[in-house]
Amino acid sequence: MLSAKSLFQEILDDDESFALFCSIAAGGESQGGWENGRIAALVPDSERRLAPRITRHGADEDKHGRIFNALINKRGLDPVEVPPETDYTMLLERHGIGLSHDKLKGEERLTVQDIITYLAHSRVTEQRASEQMDLLRRHFADHPDIGRAVKMISNDEDNHLAYCHEELLRFVRAGHGRAIQRTLRECALAEIRIYRDVSLAVMAHMGRILGWPRTRSALLAAGIQAVYAYERLAGWRRMVSLRMPERRDALGGPAAAAPEYA
Repeated sequence: MLSAKSLFQEILDDDESFALFCSIAAGGESQGGWENGRIAALVPDSERRLAPRITRHGADEDKHGRIFNALINKRGLDPVEVPPETDYTMLLERHGIGLSHDKLKGEERLTVQDIITYLAHSRVTEQRASEQMDLLRRHFADHPDIGRAVKMISNDEDNHLAYCHEELLRFVRAGHGRAIQRTLRECALAEIRIYRDVSLAVMAHMGRILGWPRTRSALLAAGIQAVYAYERLAGWRRMVSLRMPERRDALGGPAAAAPEYA
C-alpha cells in the first residue's frame, strides 16, 4: 500500500536516497540560517526589538542543517550535491519570493516593508515546514535513528510559525493590514507552485535511485498534481490567515542545543 509512511520508510532504508533527502533538507535549512542572520543584522532601528528573535530563527535553521548533516554522517555517508531543480529555497528566491540575496548581501538598512515581506514569506514557508515535520513526527517520533531530530525540528518549526503570526498581527494593528494580506497571497500562490515543482523533481530522483516502476512514479506525480490543484483552488488560504498563537513570544529565548549523534 502506498502511503506517506511507507514512502518515507523506503527512502530512509536506502543509503543513497537517504543521503539525497538529508542533503536537500540540510541545504535549505542552512540557507535559511544565512538569510535570517543577514536580516537580523540589517533590521531598521525602529524594529530593533525583532533582531534577537530573527537571530534565534536563523540559529534554529542553522541547527537543523547541522542535524541533517549529522544524520548523514551517522550512517557513514557523505552529503551529496543538491540538484538545482530540488532546491526549494533557491527557487523561491529566484522567483522573487522574500528578500533578494542581493539586498541581503549589502549593508543598507532594511525598511519596515522589507520586514513585513520577510515575515509574510516566513509565515507561508513555515506553514509548509510545520506541516511536513508534523507528518514525520506522527510516523517517526519513536524511530531509533531520526526520532529525536524529527521531534526537535518539528517543535522549532511550530515556534517559527507562531512567531510569524504574532509579529504580523502586531503590524496589522499598526496599520499594515492590506499590504500584509497582499504579500501573503502573492507568496502563498508562488510557494504552492514551486513546492509542486520541487516535489515532482525530488520524487523523480528518488524513483531513479530506488528503481520505482513507471506506474508507481506516475501515481506519485498524479498525487502531487492533485495536491497542487487543491491548493490552487482553496488550500492556499490556510497559508494567509492570521491568528494569535497559543505559543506567545515563541522565539524570545535562546535556541535549544542540537542532539548529539555518536
